Amino acid sequence: MKIGLGLPIDDPALLLPWARRADAGPFSTLGLLDRLVYDNPEPLVTLAALAGATSRIRVQTEVLIAPVHSTALLAKQTATLDRLSGGRFTLGIGVGGREDDCLAAGIDIHRRGRRLDEQMTLLRRVWAGEPYGQDVGAIGPRPATPGGPEVLFGGFAPAALERVGRFGDGFLGAALPAEHMAGLFRAVEAVWRRHDRPGRPRLVAQASVALGPDSTADRARSALRDYYAFTGRAEYMTKGLLTTAREIRAAVDAFRDIGADEVVLYCWSSDPDQIDRLTDALF
Repeated sequence: MKIGLGLPIDDPALLLPWARRADAGPFSTLGLLDRLVYDNPEPLVTLAALAGATSRIRVQTEVLIAPVHSTALLAKQTATLDRLSGGRFTLGIGVGGREDDCLAAGIDIHRRGRRLDEQMTLLRRVWAGEPYGQDVGAIGPRPATPGGPEVLFGGFAPAALERVGRFGDGFLGAALPAEHMAGLFRAVEAVWRRHDRPGRPRLVAQASVALGPDSTADRARSALRDYYAFTGRAEYMTKGLLTTAREIRAAVDAFRDIGADEVVLYCWSSDPDQIDRLTDALF
């Protein structure tokens, strides 16, 4: 099973050295979250920079809130990033849930699911080199990955799981321990079979971690509370933060046992020494 790292967002200037250190180690992926009305770096721009600063590790959105993006531009940006990275890009994608993000983007929050379905049809068309639509030609460049970058859908609703079978390559599950994630994984597999997809979906889990001195854990808890404040479940998310090597190893083992192909450990503190601590703890 692969192990990736989710990047902190509190200091974008540190992300290049973070990426280089991770690229030199055993980790498989660098993940970056997406929000519009929030103090975070724009993920596609940032991951393009990180792809240029690395040579091996994959870059991944966790998850990109597609409905707040222009579809044609998103098709071009994602194909470009896949091309620039040499096929090392994974598009983690979802609908989001923040009303302020939708208001800022000028979209109806109640239509965001239908909008994502429409976007996926167009994205797949563009990545295949087909015309964007009537009286509109193809949008380049062609991605390095045939048919477009790997697509993982995030979310909990049945519609999100259904999209894995219709449009995706796999599922990205976040904010749940393994005993609860197992049900989602099995549901995704059932959807995959119902759509007669070959092989099996890729299953990726995400856990929040902060490994280091008390100051590192305190900064991570503060970041989690701030980010999840809108959900009304900020304290629950904070309690789920894993802060010891033993806890992190146990979580990784549990996700492996339920069939995860990869676990992304999301680092909510910008302390870069976490990379070495996590390497020592897990490898």
